[in-house]
Amino acid sequence: MSNSVNQNIKPIGTRRNKTGNLEISGCDITELAKKYGTPLYVVDEKTLKQIAKEYKNAFSSYKNVKMMYASKALMTGAIAQILHKEGFGFDVVSGGEIYTVHNAKIDLNCATFNGNNKTKDEIEMAINYGIGRISVDNFYELSLLNQILEEKNKKQEVLLRITPGIECHTHEYIQTGQIDSKFGFDLSQIDEAVDLILNKYKNIELKGLHAHIGSQIFETQVYYDEIGILIKELKRINDKYSLNLNEINIGGGLGITYTKEDCPPSVETIAKTIMEAIQENCKKYEIEEPILYIEPGRSIVGTAGVSIYTIGSTKQVPNGRKYIAVDGGMADNPRPIMYEAKYLAEIANNKQGSKREKVTVAGRFCESGDILIKDIELAEPKAGDILCIYNTGAYGYSMASNYNRVLKPAMVLVNNSQSDIIIKRETYEQLVQNDVLR
Repeated sequence: MSNSVNQNIKPIGTRRNKTGNLEISGCDITELAKKYGTPLYVVDEKTLKQIAKEYKNAFSSYKNVKMMYASKALMTGAIAQILHKEGFGFDVVSGGEIYTVHNAKIDLNCATFNGNNKTKDEIEMAINYGIGRISVDNFYELSLLNQILEEKNKKQEVLLRITPGIECHTHEYIQTGQIDSKFGFDLSQIDEAVDLILNKYKNIELKGLHAHIGSQIFETQVYYDEIGILIKELKRINDKYSLNLNEINIGGGLGITYTKEDCPPSVETIAKTIMEAIQENCKKYEIEEPILYIEPGRSIVGTAGVSIYTIGSTKQVPNGRKYIAVDGGMADNPRPIMYEAKYLAEIANNKQGSKREKVTVAGRFCESGDILIKDIELAEPKAGDILCIYNTGAYGYSMASNYNRVLKPAMVLVNNSQSDIIIKRETYEQLVQNDVLR
């Protein structure tokens, strides 16, 4: 069984070229820094498409599967267009994500709207754009959704999001399937929600169940357990209410390899587990195999992306760490300060023959915790060197901010020795355009 992209640390085809510089997809990272400036997000199109194809191939034997890209990982118009052409729909969680897909000229019928506190305006936008499914999270949303649908004289197909009571071994902030969670209906609340839909909220059409158990998952058993709960509940609801619900959305969450210590399963392994779990549980509960929705995000785009920075100041603490500072940090990648996330990196320009030093990579922002990488060995880093940090495709740009009024970086797409801007670098004029002076 070959590795899948989510098990790689670097994008496909990452290498040192004849000059000794690091390149991705034939694009010299040092030259990209000169052309576009730093900090800079770089996404490798070949890697992105390869992992998308791996997902499609891994589930190809399942009769009815819908691949939904989890947009929160990284959503731009260009990324949406690429993945849509690869056969993906979209899991969207905000009006901004909905509008980005719409603006990319993609029919929203291929999308599912998720989230624990959708606003009235967002729900109206989703309905107006013809959203395929709304994953309803709570009783308040059921009432609000039906009210909006009545006003518009429309109907909407939905899934009920449930909390299956499964905890995966990941950071507590990215666990979503445990009982004590802000997301979804508790199992004990499902019947009340179904009763309301059948007897009161006539504009809502229930199609199935949705659950999500977390993110950066390395275990396979949790998917098996989740599917068992979903199919058991599907069978119970169908029998009790004489329904024919036939859709389950199992979320995403497959992990990727940030460092050599990470060992996520391959896409093929996860697909095998999921399909076997469905087959065994459908046989156990005597129910037909349902339509399967799966929502990968990080494992689709994480490895395809890198961040590049220019090294500036250094500080040697007496009898302590040596710090090197880069021209970005927590505002363009908040994961280290939020989750203690770890990354690998290397100097992109030619440093052949340079000795290696253990350093800590610090950001430029006014927080002591603004550290991107602790205690990494790099080839004698100096001011002006270009640093490439791997596996930043997911949750870097999408969680970026203007902290300290620093501009958000640009993003480029690379493929076959060509590079194209897909997010322009923010300008100071854009930074202050919403300021109102007195």
